[in-house]
Amino acid sequence: MAALDELMSSLPIGDIAKKLGVDEATATQAVEQALPALLAGMGANAQDQAGAASLQKAVSKHDPALVEGGVNLADVDEEDGKKIVKNVFGQNTDQVVQALDQKQGGGAGDLIGKLLPILAPIVLSFLAQQFTKKSTGGESQGGGIGDLLGGLLGGGFGGGAQAQGGGLGDLLGGLFGGGSGGGSQAQGGGLGDLLGGLGGLLGGGKR
Repeated sequence: MAALDELMSSLPIGDIAKKLGVDEATATQAVEQALPALLAGMGANAQDQAGAASLQKAVSKHDPALVEGGVNLADVDEEDGKKIVKNVFGQNTDQVVQALDQKQGGGAGDLIGKLLPILAPIVLSFLAQQFTKKSTGGESQGGGIGDLLGGLLGGGFGGGAQAQGGGLGDLLGGLFGGGSGGGSQAQGGGLGDLLGGLGGLLGGGKR
């Protein structure tokens, strides 16, 4: 998950902690839960052509410069972030926040709710940066949004528009207790345990 580590390293955890009014350890823990959930939600939406096209369009509107050399929190548009989160999770937004709160031991619902709109524009700018790297490397972007998200989460997301055997269906099925089909087991501890309770809440966003 080198790319995901790269994204994590670009985040100004200290500034995020100050903005949320928590210590850095708490902010780090919250980010480590919210970030994969956000990415996986985008991946779930990218399973069909309309969702993939919508996400690709959103990515194209975000400047990769936001994540280059580390994120300046003052440059993050949280109002844009709120729209992105709502588009990703749709009517399930509140349930996703509650599920993540429970994974953190309760009492962090407001924290997660404030954190997701901060992370969402950063994620789209990061995805834009990754696509720029792909295009400059001479690789086709066809069906790439699902593949890219799958790579960030340590598994193949198929061709972006359709779940393929051993790809998005299996990955999400394992991570989220079968909510998106597929039969693989949750990845040992960590991500699988973290997101196992989200089930079918992902992929509820606007196509």
